[in-house]
Amino acid sequence: MTVPVGPLLMSVSGTPGASAVLSGSSTHWPPEALALARELQRSLSIDDKEWHQVKTHRPRRAAEQLAAALVQLLSADDPKAVTATQARQDAVDLVEHALGWLRAEISDPGCPSHGR
Repeated sequence: MTVPVGPLLMSVSGTPGASAVLSGSSTHWPPEALALARELQRSLSIDDKEWHQVKTHRPRRAAEQLAAALVQLLSADDPKAVTATQARQDAVDLVEHALGWLRAEISDPGCPSHGR
């Protein structure tokens, strides 16, 4: 398996992959990217059962938002588009929300089932 690292594709072991250099003129996402991003998002999503335990864990909340931004880009953006797209703006909004968690600028809004 390879993962993007700067301009190179690196294998998980850290060695360059066979198709090492990514062209700046690439017109599509790597075929496995969306599935991997969705898997990461599912893994990081906070469900009802664990919400009370992790609701104040800032890095976890930020990671959840960052994974959602990645899925948004990979599923709805056209990498060939020169101007900003709605998918890019949605991803930016999610990244900014993640930064708010990391910078302690936002806090948990309260438990939806407790009316707070």
